[in-house]
Amino acid sequence: MAGAEAAWQAAQMGVPVVIHEMRPKVGTFAHRTGLLAEMVCSNSFRSDDHEHNAVGLLHWEMRAAGGLIMDMAAAHRLPAGGALAVDRDPFAEAVTARLQAHPLVFITCEEVTELPSDGHWIIATGPLTSAALGQAIRTETGAEALAFFDAIAPIVYAESVDMSVAWMQSRYDKGDTPEEQTAYMNCPMTRDQYEAFVDALLAAETTGFHEGETAGYFDGCLPIEVMAERGRETLRFGPMKPVGLTNAHRPEVRPYAVVQLRRDNKLGTLYNIVGFQTKMKYGAQLSVLRMIPGLQDASFARLGGIHRNTFLNSPRLLDDQMRLRSRPNLRFAGQVTGVEGYVESAAMGLLAGRMAAAEVLGRRLPPPPADTAMGALLTHITGGAEAKTFQPMNVNFGLFPPVAARGGRRGRKDRYKAYTDRAKAAFTGWLNG
Repeated sequence: MAGAEAAWQAAQMGVPVVIHEMRPKVGTFAHRTGLLAEMVCSNSFRSDDHEHNAVGLLHWEMRAAGGLIMDMAAAHRLPAGGALAVDRDPFAEAVTARLQAHPLVFITCEEVTELPSDGHWIIATGPLTSAALGQAIRTETGAEALAFFDAIAPIVYAESVDMSVAWMQSRYDKGDTPEEQTAYMNCPMTRDQYEAFVDALLAAETTGFHEGETAGYFDGCLPIEVMAERGRETLRFGPMKPVGLTNAHRPEVRPYAVVQLRRDNKLGTLYNIVGFQTKMKYGAQLSVLRMIPGLQDASFARLGGIHRNTFLNSPRLLDDQMRLRSRPNLRFAGQVTGVEGYVESAAMGLLAGRMAAAEVLGRRLPPPPADTAMGALLTHITGGAEAKTFQPMNVNFGLFPPVAARGGRRGRKDRYKAYTDRAKAAFTGWLNG
């Protein structure tokens, strides 16, 4: 995501770009193709509400800046209530095709194993930086890169879901069209079914870490079995919350818990289980997931898995131009900088691409204001966060400078609207500056 967006932004500013993509020659645990911007976990860019949601605001800023990722996401959007979900393979194909067609972009399939000593480079290797390049980064920075483990959710063939049990509905019927308001499959559970499911999760055999690997999980992408370990009700107040839904088959009975599945492709033949990232072994996954009512005969296009994500201690290592302090010809962008999520990663690529292109053209592009979504993220990773405790972060309004109250205390919705109004004005000014 970040590399593709960085290349697009720089090329759009008139600067020739070479993209070094090691896939498909060198693969990773999570990727299936050699396409740029391949989505390996969820197919969702999360909320598209740009008036009351920080990630939706980030969508707005990227669109305002002519972002390739948001443009292609809009072209391959799937119904998902208030979220921006995409048909993952056509999306990645479209991003790749747009970059291949750009007269100033050249793509080469090779692995970069050393840090280049000259020229302008953006390292946007994502969470799965290759071992050789990762070692080169550690050698240069003089410190071990931080790491956490990330899990991916299973994908189900839609035809194998029992729709006499499941029903179609977006939470709170969100969406502007009937298709969006019924974008999710919902599988209800009684209390007894939920308790049995949690017991099975806690007893399931899981994938262990390799010898010598120690890392935490990112809270926004916890495996379901880890959530279950935090308390028996954790899942009911997380991905399995039953609120905002009415069982079409038994409207008079409120489910004790609900498992949601979100469309994963335009054809509607594949659905991913929302929030069900897992490190269970494959046999255990089949057994446990088929305990979910409606999924008792489910067939899986992909089971869940776990992989190691690597990121820099950016507050210590990067300046406000996203350059490595010890090697200013190297910029870093995307998830490797310690932002979390597709949108956040692409946004940091957008900034890195623009900053690098400006430098090539002989000028300095100032960082966006800290009260914009991009500026808040950039400030966080390049000095706003404590280096000693730095962990991956999604965009959120807690990263923004506070909005002054007017005429008394604001409600949350009004306060968030004030954040987004201020951010849009500041970002527009930055773009036009």
